[in-house]
Amino acid sequence: MGKTQSLNLLKGAKTIEDTVRYVCLKEGEGDHEHEPLSAGARFFHEPGFNVYILTKIGSKSSFDIDRTKAYLIQMIDKYPCFSQVVVKDKESGSMKWVHTHVNIDDHLIVPDIEQNMDSSDQFIEDYISNLTVTCIDNLKPLWDVHILNTRTSDAQGTCIFRAHHSLGDGLSFMSMLLSLSRKASDPEALPTLPMNMKAHHHTTTATNVISFCMVLWNTFVALMLFVFTTMFLKDTETPMKASTGVEDRRRRIVTRSVSLADIKLVKNAVNATVNDVIVGVIQAGFNRYLKRRYEEINSPVPENILLRAMISYNLRASVNVDASAKNTNENETWGYKVGYILLPFNVKHRSDPLDYVREAKSTMERRKASLEPFATRFFAKSLVNKLFGMKIAGKLNRNVYYNTTFCFSNMPGPKEEICVLGHEVTYLAPSLYGIPSGLMIHVISYVDNVTFVLSADEKTIPDPRRLCDDLQQSLHHIKCSVLAKPCVEN
Repeated sequence: MGKTQSLNLLKGAKTIEDTVRYVCLKEGEGDHEHEPLSAGARFFHEPGFNVYILTKIGSKSSFDIDRTKAYLIQMIDKYPCFSQVVVKDKESGSMKWVHTHVNIDDHLIVPDIEQNMDSSDQFIEDYISNLTVTCIDNLKPLWDVHILNTRTSDAQGTCIFRAHHSLGDGLSFMSMLLSLSRKASDPEALPTLPMNMKAHHHTTTATNVISFCMVLWNTFVALMLFVFTTMFLKDTETPMKASTGVEDRRRRIVTRSVSLADIKLVKNAVNATVNDVIVGVIQAGFNRYLKRRYEEINSPVPENILLRAMISYNLRASVNVDASAKNTNENETWGYKVGYILLPFNVKHRSDPLDYVREAKSTMERRKASLEPFATRFFAKSLVNKLFGMKIAGKLNRNVYYNTTFCFSNMPGPKEEICVLGHEVTYLAPSLYGIPSGLMIHVISYVDNVTFVLSADEKTIPDPRRLCDDLQQSLHHIKCSVLAKPCVEN
């Protein structure tokens, strides 16, 4: 069946049954099981929210194509969602997953690369940037893998795994990748994760009436702020706040790694968590970045800036890597099990850099003394969706991203070096594009490093590498404050 004929058949399908029949005819297979998209998956097929997860993986060797194919086949066998396409009934608007045949060669892209180029690092960055303005053909399962076998400053080969966000949330994909991974030192052993990747659930226990009432009050206040944000409450218009249409614009994805030991040094000094330190570093980095951006336009930094992060918060009891599950139905980590947190970032100048971490710790402790992610999930998924329908729920969901300044995600990674797709890994860098936000910061640990992965709209953040410098310098200054010694710019 030719491509033109196939497209004509698809356009002529009036019902979901016609479309399913088309998919089956196209693949020459017969009847296929199909199931409706979950509410979480449907969000990512609403206008203005066509989001892709993009994970960059560096390898210590060039990627062997045949070995990579073998692991991708294993992935499809274990996770059937990677052999499904989305079909939509034009009359009812309902959407369903339909299983179809997968041709690995349609999903594995290996471009010819000039090996003597001036800058392989810039080539990789530009290649990924070009991907952020493209979509995967809806006629096939919504994922692909790009292999770029060229030597860079931190890898001999680069793999880019891209998948539509409707297939699962970020932790689902990370768990999937790690379930197909093994320790570099032991090909039979699964990766070891900090705290076994247990979800960071709220630990506050209502031991008395006062603490119970405090949890309820904090939850109520957080929920009201979330509701107001879906309707009218907006962050301050700063150079970091994106303009309309950001979800369709080209993005630049850059990374910067820092020492995990330095973060733990700060953590122990103020009796905080690694996450507290990371939030403090970002607050300090934003202060440096905004100060410079305002100086460029000869304007003072505004007082009392409202600058918040939209955070997707994992609600699973645990997210252990499960190698024994035969498919996604048996794997508890798969799907959409997230709530939302709106986290304020205090970017005022502090004479003692360590104060950024202390304030972050205080803010995070208040968040732990609430049920905010559970309440916001109920509001967004259950209440609004069921009362007003997917279109209204999708619009309100997008408003949260438009009305805040950036998105933030922090994830613990493997404690030792691992092999992914049969290749020893130098770094992991997950990110997103297609979101209605000018900046997305993912933070992931790997062995002895913590990597900041910035996905920046080029119009909003034209200099993301300078922002990376600010984050790195901020950690350096905070560390110097802990050691009580003069700090020199590095």
